Amino acid sequence: MLRRLLQLYVGLSLYGLSTAMFVRADLGADPWNVFHLGVAKLLAMDIGTVMILTGALVLLIWIPLRQRPGLGTISNVIVIGLAADAALAVIPAIDSLMARSLLLASAVIVNALATGMYIGAGFGAGPRDGLMTGINARTGWSVRSVRTAIEITVLLIGCVLGGTFGVGTILYALSIGPLIQICLPWFRQKPRIVAPEPGRVV
Repeated sequence: MLRRLLQLYVGLSLYGLSTAMFVRADLGADPWNVFHLGVAKLLAMDIGTVMILTGALVLLIWIPLRQRPGLGTISNVIVIGLAADAALAVIPAIDSLMARSLLLASAVIVNALATGMYIGAGFGAGPRDGLMTGINARTGWSVRSVRTAIEITVLLIGCVLGGTFGVGTILYALSIGPLIQICLPWFRQKPRIVAPEPGRVV
């Protein structure tokens, strides 16, 4: 349990770090962070605060979808936003296009590692992933269709509000699935199997 908790919170913290890296790279973010950046610009708020408020609002949508949050769900809402703001406070703005490009590539990799860690810990889906699975369960629409519709919706809203869309958004869309598929088996917690004592019938 201690190992799973450590993996959960390290993963969520790294996810927040990847968000800050996307922001400082300023070459485009993933769809949800395009949305967060747009709302943050509109309301003159820190992106971490917007992430926390958005996560809380998405959790309210879970109620009619009959989804049940876990420890990982609640932690996701709080920790990622706090970690993003903390990382932004220590990562300076960068002018060099080469450095920003390297930061962008690193952000995608860190995001994939972080996702593998917090999902693999097995403490429940994040609010945005739970929204996807809840709509799928209630409507029968495919996960792929639901996920695509959600991502396109938040991306378009984020772009209209002034969120950062760019090459990073496209890079993320093309690479994050394969990268998570690689990373998740590294962190998926397996049930512990205890060998029976000699001569004991189980």
